[in-house]
Amino acid sequence: MAWRHKNRWFRRWLVIITFWFVPVLIVAVNEVREEMAYNNVDLQKALSTWELTDAQRAAGIAARCHGAPDEARAAGCPADVIAANAAKHQEALDEYAHRKATLADYLWHAFVGYWIVPAAFLLVLGMLVGGVRRALRRPQHTNTSASEVKTTTHP
Repeated sequence: MAWRHKNRWFRRWLVIITFWFVPVLIVAVNEVREEMAYNNVDLQKALSTWELTDAQRAAGIAARCHGAPDEARAAGCPADVIAANAAKHQEALDEYAHRKATLADYLWHAFVGYWIVPAAFLLVLGMLVGGVRRALRRPQHTNTSASEVKTTTHP
């Protein structure tokens, strides 16, 4: 029943990398959650910050220009103030998109470094050990011809 234990190392490898994926995934999810929470707070802070001139502050526009641009527009913020801050708000949105892309890039590198590379290393190591064990288990075949076989005759 040699077939019973065939590729046992491969099944063990699959179990190991599957269980190793769990802590890698937990760390990645926690990292994404924390980083994106920070990025969302930073984005909201940047979008709700308005740059006003002294004259606009004296006119009481600061009371109407608060929150996100849509919220400020609904509160009656003048269009010239919204247009003056639009470039700064677009820059904040671009920074947020850049942070998301950078986080995805970092997570991909971490995934490769902490899961794919160890899995590939263990696979190659398992194949190497399996090949060595298989080579040591089989006897070497020697070709002997009929003329080399000595026959002994008993008197």
